[in-house]
Amino acid sequence: MTFMETIEYLKEGKSPKMARKGKIPAVKIEFGRNNKVIIRVPYDQELIKKIKTISGRKWNPEMKYWEVPYYENLLPELQALFGKNLVIDPYLYLLPLERELSIRKYSRKTIKSYMRYNRDFLLITGKSPEEVGNEDIKKYLYHMIEQRDIAISTLNIIINALKFYYGEILGKKFIYEIKRPKKDKKLPVVLSREEIMKILQTPSNIKHKAILTVVNSAGLRVGEVAKLKTEDIDTDRKLIHIRGSKGRKDRYTLLSDRALKILREYYKEYQPSQWLFEGAKKGKHISTRAVQAIFRQVCRKAGINKDVTVHSLRHSFATHLLESGVDLRYIQEILGHKSSKTTEIYTHVSKANIAKIESPLDKIMKEEEI
Repeated sequence: MTFMETIEYLKEGKSPKMARKGKIPAVKIEFGRNNKVIIRVPYDQELIKKIKTISGRKWNPEMKYWEVPYYENLLPELQALFGKNLVIDPYLYLLPLERELSIRKYSRKTIKSYMRYNRDFLLITGKSPEEVGNEDIKKYLYHMIEQRDIAISTLNIIINALKFYYGEILGKKFIYEIKRPKKDKKLPVVLSREEIMKILQTPSNIKHKAILTVVNSAGLRVGEVAKLKTEDIDTDRKLIHIRGSKGRKDRYTLLSDRALKILREYYKEYQPSQWLFEGAKKGKHISTRAVQAIFRQVCRKAGINKDVTVHSLRHSFATHLLESGVDLRYIQEILGHKSSKTTEIYTHVSKANIAKIESPLDKIMKEEEI
């Protein structure tokens, strides 16, 4: 019986173990807030006696569960105490993974992603990490492709997540047998200069206008514009300081005269303090979701029908620089690309060189006219 089936039994007030054996109630544990482990158990005198042997346990009368402070050896101790009728939320197995990722300074986004996919994998298999085999991983990847129709890029993230946990944390070798799928070689969607002008002229809200103008004028990622601080805008040198971006790298990018003008208007109205673009909550920066929502709304009003996101402004920025004759190496530096191969994709969408090539049909028609 899988973990999810177990949860369904517990929701109905039943126990999967009782269903099989007819008498032993199941105990479910999960990770709660403030570094506490939650223990849920049906009323049973024997089980309550066992719970009362746990040091630091506390009954929560409102939520009707027990709480225990988490420590490194808690999980094996609970397994020894409750035996086979213990139902464990996979998140508890993954706490060492979260700790190791944090120690290695992985981004919060990557940590959440690795934890989510590893937990999802264990939920689907219904096994503990020690029981997992190579076939389980292959079946999971097949499930993600066939049933959830994930992109190749997402599949590569899942493989990275599984490799890190089972390879780095648990020291298993089987994960390395899985071959990595090749990424689809899709070209980025680029907006024309006319479409860019429509997008930037559409917002009546000066904050929305400032956000989109800064993204396009400097070629920023959505996370970069969201986390800009007021001190990152260097008006004297006409530069924007991007701190701790992808790969934990700092860089400088362009601050255009137009963007600076819009920012000055925005400053007068909003007077931001710490974060350049503050969020709904005081002291917090605007979320990436909010920026994406602003962009979608503006595109609808501007009549832009292309399948675009905020990142398309970055693609357009790079492509337009290339078409203006800027050297690819400078574009790489401005965008913060680690490899020049990443930047080279814009040579495939730039019309600068393609536009110079004459179609064979035009040649044929010219010869016919002569």
